[in-house]
Amino acid sequence: MITVLIERTLAPDMESTYEASAKRTLHLAYQAEGFVNGETYSDLHNANKRYVFSRWRSARDWYNWYNSEARRSMMNELMPMLNEPEKISLLEN
Repeated sequence: MITVLIERTLAPDMESTYEASAKRTLHLAYQAEGFVNGETYSDLHNANKRYVFSRWRSARDWYNWYNSEARRSMMNELMPMLNEPEKISLLEN
């Protein structure tokens, strides 16, 4: 099992628009093969920072989702709301 950490920095005044799109993205991930669970967090000290933690059965399952048309489509919607490209880390314990 792996955990994926995604760090996103929102463009100014995009918080509410981002939240709606991010929820749809997480909902799609729930349907992906190998998805276990996911949570989103806001930074207490920086209102424009968001963190997404998701657990996957394997790195292969994550990469399948990462390269899927569903995620690509949602990222096309999210990218204009971000100040910079998202940062992704794959973690294991």
